[in-house]
Amino acid sequence: GVDELLRMNYVGSESLLDEVQLAELDAHLQKHLHLTAESVARWVKERWGVCYAPSGMAAVLRRLGYVYKKPKLVPGKANADAQREFLEDYENLKENSDEDDVVMFMDATHPQHNPVISYGWIKRGKEHAVKSNTGRRRLNINGAIDVQRMSAQIRFDDTIDADSTIALLKQLEEVNLAATWIYVVCDNARYYPSKAVKAYLETSRIKLVFLPAYAPNLNLIERFWKFFKKKILYNRYFEGFDEFREACEEFFQNPSEYKRELR
Repeated sequence: GVDELLRMNYVGSESLLDEVQLAELDAHLQKHLHLTAESVARWVKERWGVCYAPSGMAAVLRRLGYVYKKPKLVPGKANADAQREFLEDYENLKENSDEDDVVMFMDATHPQHNPVISYGWIKRGKEHAVKSNTGRRRLNINGAIDVQRMSAQIRFDDTIDADSTIALLKQLEEVNLAATWIYVVCDNARYYPSKAVKAYLETSRIKLVFLPAYAPNLNLIERFWKFFKKKILYNRYFEGFDEFREACEEFFQNPSEYKRELR
């Protein structure tokens, strides 16, 4: 009758692996990265003699909470202890500096005159072509960001070196006249500790705060650069280099437009 037709009697099949085996598989997968479900199935067969089709193993992986995605690259020589120590020093710096003092993060970026290919919503079974350029011209952008006020100072230079760094530091002093000290967090690029920069700092209100080696994750301007590339360069084709440069300059001329998103 109708009641029996409407009754849901489906019960999933039992897993071929028991709870102990599933726990061991989970522990194995957290230490070893397999490129395919088929590779995991081979490991399971070698370990317990249990055979899975790739689709069946994919279902097991999903039940264990795994998804298929790219791993995250991290610097191979990063020092976790040094990074934690820097974070403690950074918090102390913010708490103990004067009200008008400024803490900024400084670095350079070098966008190339070519689209940065990124994900987007594309009709299933269709291709979405993005034109590319054959040249390799690029811009050299030097900058520093104040994450408290969400404001940035940017320069376009022919090259990034000690002279362009000093020019940026002068720019920071000109826009922060009320600050007794301007703390600038930076990496260990060779031009930051150069003789010319050290000589300038002797009579400057700027103090450089160096990041631990191999710690780009702690330089907050890296997130600003990523945001810039997402807004301007992702999946966008610029016919000429001047058009490309103009789009980049326009982004930095209107930072208040993105303040909420940046925050």
